[in-house]
Parts: sequence; structure tokens; C-alpha cells
Amino acid sequence: MHELSLAMDVCRITEENVGRSALDRVREVGLEVGDRSGVEFGTFQFCLESLLSAPPFREARARIERTPGDELRVTYVEVEDGDPPD
Repeated sequence: MHELSLAMDVCRITEENVGRSALDRVREVGLEVGDRSGVEFGTFQFCLESLLSAPPFREARARIERTPGDELRVTYVEVEDGDPPD
């Protein structure tokens, strides 16, 4: 199931962009997934949502935009501002 590997890569990319200490403040990860990318959309979405809702993340969600092309890219990472909650 390469969708799980792709979802894990999205989490790795997110960590590279925000740092390990801020992963619990990630609220949303935006992605573009092309219909011709070879990704089984439903499985990928399930894997990504499962990983983002578990530690070290805390209830982050994926916002996936489907496109007609062959792209698969992280477009943004939304992080909660301010001090992390207790």
C-alpha cells in the first residue's frame, strides 16, 4: 500500500517545515492530488487522517484538493499561533 508511505512522507515534510516541537500545533495540511497521480484517493485520505489525528500531531486535518493533473504536493501547513496548550 504505497498510499501509507505517501501519507508518512507528508507527515515528514510537515515536520521538516514546522519542527518536531510544533507538530502538536499543526491544525491543517493542504495538499493537491491529481487524478492521474496514481494515488488511490480514498485510501490516501484515510491514511493521512489517521496519522494526523495521532501523536505527535493533535487533531490536525488534511485539506485535499483534487486536480485533473498528475501532481501530488503539499501546498501549505497551518499552525496554531501562540503558546501550545497545556
